Amino acid sequence: MRVLIADDEKDMVKILDAYFKKEGFETILAYDGECALELLSSNKVDLAILDWMMPQINGIEVCKYIKENSDTKVLMLTAKVQNEDEIEALSCGADEYIKKPFDPRILIIRAKKLLDFSEGVRFKDLEINLKSKKVYKNDEHLNLTKIEFELLVCLMRNKGIILSREKLLDLVWGIDYEGDYRTVDTHVRRLRSKVGDEIIKTYRGLGYSLEED
Repeated sequence: MRVLIADDEKDMVKILDAYFKKEGFETILAYDGECALELLSSNKVDLAILDWMMPQINGIEVCKYIKENSDTKVLMLTAKVQNEDEIEALSCGADEYIKKPFDPRILIIRAKKLLDFSEGVRFKDLEINLKSKKVYKNDEHLNLTKIEFELLVCLMRNKGIILSREKLLDLVWGIDYEGDYRTVDTHVRRLRSKVGDEIIKTYRGLGYSLEED
């Protein structure tokens, strides 16, 4: 899973980068709001950790952009201490709010809760290990490609929701991807051949969904 860490305090970014990598996350780093937006436009991000008072573009504006264009979770960091500031951050769409200074271990725990991050997620006869990025079917390892793994995780996190091909392109390939919608169909077909035809349901004209029986 990929985390964007955006803060103009370079020491803070360095510390959080080390903590998240230790927990098995992939990280991308930014030191101002403008750079954060550029990275978001070219990378699929599961969680954005944003400092409120970044130069160029502040964290609140970046948060608004994220919520208008994706389902990425947002955790806001700030040295502000007034309740009104917390209300403003949550009102703009932030999923979590942490005041500085804080213990990085607490931030990691809250981040994992936001992402429902655990080493093993089970669905029917599949076991998805989010940390090692491996998938097992009846205890047999499935050799999924990176895109196939991310596609399966995306469907899992949106279980019961029909995702259009356009939405899947944005969530899995990134909003700047310029390929054909048929790319989604091709990868779903390949994924089905590995996990089983019954795992992913097709809704003609609408999209795909992963559903319980």
